[in-house]
Amino acid sequence: MAHKKGQGTSRNGRDSNAQHRGLKAYGGQRVKAGQIIVRQCGTKFHPGFNVGLGKDYTIFSLVEGTV
Repeated sequence: MAHKKGQGTSRNGRDSNAQHRGLKAYGGQRVKAGQIIVRQCGTKFHPGFNVGLGKDYTIFSLVEGTV
């Protein structure tokens, strides 16, 4: 016979890591080449001139300048 009660289990207690999406550089702010401007899901923001679009829809600068 067991002299101690068995430990119960819980199906809770897990949480996913934050994905850190959103604007990283705002209008009028200086950015360097390769710096991330927006992390996003899908193309909520579309890339303009001198800006690249990553495979996860991240918008980043191609040249140094102002957002």
